[in-house]
Amino acid sequence: MNPRITDLQLPARSEKLKGRVALILGAGTSAPGVSIGKASSIAMACAGASVAALDFNLAAAQEVAQDIESTGAKAIAYRADVSNFDEMQSAIKRVMEDFGRIDIMQINAGIGRVGGPAETTLEDWDRIQKVNVESILIAAKLVAPIMVKQGSGSIIGVSSVAGMRYLGYPHLAYSVTKAAVTHFIKMLAQQYAGDGIRANTIVPGLIDTPRIQKNVAKVFDANADMDNTRRARDRQVPMGRMGTPWEIASVATFLASDDASYITGTEIVVDGGLTGKFV
Repeated sequence: MNPRITDLQLPARSEKLKGRVALILGAGTSAPGVSIGKASSIAMACAGASVAALDFNLAAAQEVAQDIESTGAKAIAYRADVSNFDEMQSAIKRVMEDFGRIDIMQINAGIGRVGGPAETTLEDWDRIQKVNVESILIAAKLVAPIMVKQGSGSIIGVSSVAGMRYLGYPHLAYSVTKAAVTHFIKMLAQQYAGDGIRANTIVPGLIDTPRIQKNVAKVFDANADMDNTRRARDRQVPMGRMGTPWEIASVATFLASDDASYITGTEIVVDGGLTGKFV
């Protein structure tokens, strides 16, 4: 098996985000391991940012905040349902009271359910739409005015290659919403470019996160055996392995920094060559 970057390998320290406040929506992890949200939170802290770690599960957000604080950086955990306007309004108010500003917002929360039209209930469809897409509208309504007043900001959406093409199994509601994420962020970029706000999307490929076990493992192995699942997903990728959350987090940190000061309204695909394959 090709070597992996381990979950314990922290990003190199820098001051690229020194003095900035990063709000990470969906900062926790839904199962043991490291999610994209958690890795991004830690990576931005390692780059000098203070982190507001927000998650539906407060304990998960607190775990991220504790991990960040153990590195010597500042972090505070917040609990809110990203699809609930009132909860998000309250949380953003507390973030502003605690930090006084929001320079970076990474919209990372997302849910899905495997299945096509026959298996997708209207209830599932509505819930996935609310969490994956309506949450961006809520976040933009609440945070964009703060960034406009500041005269600067970086908004980062997290989509998926599932929003670009069929990946071998039906994942309808998730795929449609991830396509919407990319376009939504493009619209934000155009509207707010003159206000000093940049908005871009990261499009991860097959990433080795706890979400695999909860959502798609049975597609690859009837018993949801994770070793078999990982081997099957590794084989799909031209580079011979899935990506790690840290590899997505490094792109997020780049987009949040001044290194990306002339980049807005675009998406960066991070997939080990997956979407370039013919079959």
